[in-house]
Formats: sequence, C-alpha cells, structure tokens
Amino acid sequence: MTTEAGRRIALADDHPFMLLALRQLILAAGNLEFIGEATTGLEALTLVRSKRPDILIADIGMPKLSGLLLARRLGDDCPETKVIVLTAHDDAAHVKQALAAGVRGYLVKRSAPDTLVPAIKAVLAGGTFVDPLVAGHLFPRRRSRQASIGGLSERECEVLKMCAAGHSTKEIAAQMMLGIKSVETYRSRAMGKLGLKSRAEIVGFGLAQGWLA
Repeated sequence: MTTEAGRRIALADDHPFMLLALRQLILAAGNLEFIGEATTGLEALTLVRSKRPDILIADIGMPKLSGLLLARRLGDDCPETKVIVLTAHDDAAHVKQALAAGVRGYLVKRSAPDTLVPAIKAVLAGGTFVDPLVAGHLFPRRRSRQASIGGLSERECEVLKMCAAGHSTKEIAAQMMLGIKSVETYRSRAMGKLGLKSRAEIVGFGLAQGWLA
C-alpha cells in the first residue's frame, strides 16, 4: 500500500502490551504507515538507521539506551527522524530534560489514547507537542514572563515562534533567508526581553501564546 510522504512511524517500548496498544492506535488512524518496532533502545537505533521513519515513538525508560539518550543519538545520526517520547512522568523537570535532548513530542502514557495521533500530526507539520497534562507546568506564571509579544520586533517574534515549534537555527535561517548569526541574535534578543532562559521555556511561552495549538 502506498501512503503519503512523511507518515512513516516506528515504535520502541519494552512492554509488549504497550507496543500492541500503540500499534493499534497508529493503524486505526488510517493515514499512518507502521514500519516496525523495537523493545530496547539499541534495537530502536538500528531500526531507525535502517528504515528511516519520519517519527519514532519511544518509551523514555527503555533498557540498554533510554529514550532521551536515543533522541540525542538520532539527532546526530538521523536528524530527519523526529522523536516523540512516552512516559509516566507528568512534571516540568522531565519535560525540560526531554526537550533539551531534542525530542519533538512529550506524551504521558495514561493520556496517550487521546494525544498520540494529534502529537504525530503536530510533529509531522513541523511543530512540537507537549501533553496537555504537563503543558501548564512548563511555563511558570511569573509576572516578568507575562510580557506582551508587542515588545518584540517582527523578526524577533517570527524567530521565536519557529524556535518554539522545534526548528533548528539552520532551518530558521534558510526559511527566513537570514544568516545563522542573525537568527541567533534575534533569538537572544527575544529571550532577553521575555526573560526566557532555555529552549524548554521558549516552548512553554509558545504554548502559553497558543502558537503550538
């Protein structure tokens, strides 16, 4: 069967029942192609290197190579494959660690039946998806960070939006036809104006602004 480009999905989880449930959700979506599964992080690394899926959905706590270490490895080896992690953790600290590792989606297992397909669609569209159960914890409601985006220049705002959506500096530079140094400058200025300290906080600000909906 031929499927649309950009819809090839692989799974990695050391729990057979979770793999079965995830596979059924993917197949039920109708427009996603399931291309394989792994039960350890090292198996997942081999699977991705050989089949090059568009998205890998991985348990954050797999044996031999954790989901976060796997995401870091794939960011270097197979950057075209985006990683969505599944976890039981619903706190901001784990979300920030995952985003720092380069994942493009963070799902809490108990809500996966409702969030898996929306997360896949968001990431396929070039965005970042954070489970609604934890999104509210990611962006601390400090007054200094309630600043209006009206304080940003048009370029600063555009760069920040693309950063929040998970685009790399190189991708932003290419799309905006700017130099990498210019993109870094706009991002730094925007972060300074809004009091943001990390990529995780940029994503949190984007969620609060509705940019990633």
